[in-house]
Amino acid sequence: MPFIPHTDDDVKQMLSIIGASSIDDLFDEIPESLRYEGLEGVPVGASEMEIARLMAERASQDGTPTCFIGAGAYDHHIPAAVWQLTTRGEFYTAYTPYQAEASQGTLQLLYEFQTMTANLHGMDVSNASMYDGGSALAEAVLMAVRANRKSKSKLILVPRNLHPAYRKVVHNIVRNQGIKLIEIDYDRVGGHTPVDALADYAGTDIAALVIPQPNFFGVLEDVDELTEWAHANKALAIGVVNPIAMALLKPAGEWGENGADIVCGEGQPLGIPMSSGGPYYGFLCCKQAIVRQMPGRIIGRTVDMEGKEGFALTLQAREQHIRRSKATSNICTNQGLMVTASTIHMSLLGAEGLRRVALASHANTNSLIEKLSVIDGVEPVFNRPMFHESVLRLPMSADGVLKAMAAHNLLGGFDLAADYPELGECVLVCATEVRTETDLNRYVELLDRVVGMQAPAASSAQT
Repeated sequence: MPFIPHTDDDVKQMLSIIGASSIDDLFDEIPESLRYEGLEGVPVGASEMEIARLMAERASQDGTPTCFIGAGAYDHHIPAAVWQLTTRGEFYTAYTPYQAEASQGTLQLLYEFQTMTANLHGMDVSNASMYDGGSALAEAVLMAVRANRKSKSKLILVPRNLHPAYRKVVHNIVRNQGIKLIEIDYDRVGGHTPVDALADYAGTDIAALVIPQPNFFGVLEDVDELTEWAHANKALAIGVVNPIAMALLKPAGEWGENGADIVCGEGQPLGIPMSSGGPYYGFLCCKQAIVRQMPGRIIGRTVDMEGKEGFALTLQAREQHIRRSKATSNICTNQGLMVTASTIHMSLLGAEGLRRVALASHANTNSLIEKLSVIDGVEPVFNRPMFHESVLRLPMSADGVLKAMAAHNLLGGFDLAADYPELGECVLVCATEVRTETDLNRYVELLDRVVGMQAPAASSAQT
């Protein structure tokens, strides 16, 4: 726990200087009805050692479950050096680098992040962080509507096999701006979005087509054909990608003949722990031709009056700093700490290291699916190539199975029933490079036992 060095005399002296009689005076604007009196369950007068022991015991009650969930947040190995360096004071307490002359270290790091991110995705330009993957996609949609001057419709085609949370976030952000999201259903056999599913919209005014790679089911899409369809119909192609997958698959900038126009996604797989839901960050890349429609900060490299290399914020006049009401977007938060971790993470692993992570993750998932398919009633749902996630059909409700597995300290996957009712007995499973053969075998043994115990009850309920 943090060490607080101030003695009672120090506190009195500070209060005297600012003209306050007590610490409570600093919070007098908070109504009494909103104040919380005391901390229940914390012993009065306990020592630091006793409190530390108590909190450790309570934390251990949550256990350390083995995670096979995935679904947008992935359990990857993070080298110790990543957060050891990220939490240095120079990075840990830094805020938005408005003053370039005082922020060269931060600006250079963000510039390096942009460079690596653009290279990873085969794009011309990257900005320096968004809130998360969902809001990055929302900004990509808004960006596409502004950039596609050939379109007046504000219609966006969104595959139903895109992450359901992303679809909800995008809807919430763009719904009041006259933008309409049209969902495109997926193929029930392959789990992908075939080009034929877009036939009804051929020749119509569409602003953009969203293309996930891989999609929420882990299935790989025919990205070349989808990108070509978008461009043939005068729509922009927006790629939503897993950055680890891009270390192995064709980058979005090379999809089709001319590549995707905008690429976005979640940066969590690049050195960010799962952390019970965040904080995470989003990334956003685009072609040079539409860079002036890109929101968020962009760092540029230049030289000063003496010819020395330096870094500065560029294209920032349209953000919240100046003429806020005319800003392209006001999403300019400082997710810089997460971006710092990802920059160090990518630097340590390099292109070959990221590729090995992708290969190991894919191999583990293939192995897990092969082992699980031996269990009676358990089978893969889709027959298309996938990347480190796959949908399995169970012989009974996924909810009951996952709860039983969680009771044995194993998180067995993501229940698809709420978001995809037609997949009510299906679970999305993921295995990254950190999963060992022992982990995989334990999953198989536990699922086999749970299915064996619940199958008779499920069968009786049906009859």
